[in-house]
Amino acid sequence: MSLANNIDYDYLMKFLALGDTGVGKTSFLYQYTDGKFHSQFISTVGIDFREKRVNYTSRGRNYRIHLQLWDTAGQERFRSLTTAFYRDAMGFLLMFDLTNERSFLEITNWLEQLRMHAYSENPDIVLCGNKCDLEATRVISIEQGQALANRYQLPYIEASACTGLNVKQAIELLLGQVMERMENSMNNPELARLMLGASHTSIIDRNLRMSISAEEVKNNEDFTKNQCNC
Repeated sequence: MSLANNIDYDYLMKFLALGDTGVGKTSFLYQYTDGKFHSQFISTVGIDFREKRVNYTSRGRNYRIHLQLWDTAGQERFRSLTTAFYRDAMGFLLMFDLTNERSFLEITNWLEQLRMHAYSENPDIVLCGNKCDLEATRVISIEQGQALANRYQLPYIEASACTGLNVKQAIELLLGQVMERMENSMNNPELARLMLGASHTSIIDRNLRMSISAEEVKNNEDFTKNQCNC
C-alpha cells in the first residue's frame, strides 16, 4: 500500500518506546537517530518523538520507511497521556534498565497496559534490556531477561544507549516484525487503518506532541533531573 505521490517514502511507521522512567528511552532514541549520547536528559514530560528515514528490503523489494519513534514518559502520572497513543502505534520497544530490578519487574504491568490499549491483543513488541555496558552495577542477568521474553513470547535484545551497542539492531528487529506482519496480513483492517492514518498525519503529527510548559514543570515538586548512565 503506497502513500500519496507527493510523499517521498513508501510507509510511515510509528513505534513507541515504553518503560519506567530512567531506563534510558530518550537516550536510546537519540543514539539511534543522531548517533550521539547525552549523559543527562530532563525526564520526558508527556510524549515526544524523533524521526529517521531507513531503507528496508523484503522479498526482493526495497521499501523507503519513515520512522516516527515516540518517546513516552515513564512516570505513573503521565500514563493516561501515553496510553492514548498506543492504538496508533504499529510496534513497541519495551525497555527496562539492567541495573534496576524494579524497572524489570514492571515489564509485566507495561505488557498488560499494551494489550489493553494497542491496536491488537498481540502487537509487535521487542523487549530490550538497556545499559548493558554497566556490568559492574548490573542486577538482571541475560538469563533472567531471556526467561521473561520467553514467557511472553517476545524477542529479547540487550543494548547500550551509551556505547550504541545493539541500538540499531533493536529498532531493525522491531521493524522486521512489523513488516512481516504487514506483508502477511494486508487484509487486516486494523493494519490498514494504521497505514492510511499514517499517510494523512505525517505532517500534523508534529503538532501532537504532548508536553507541560516550563512553568508547570517548575511547579511540579515531583519533577527531577535524571542522571542517565545509559
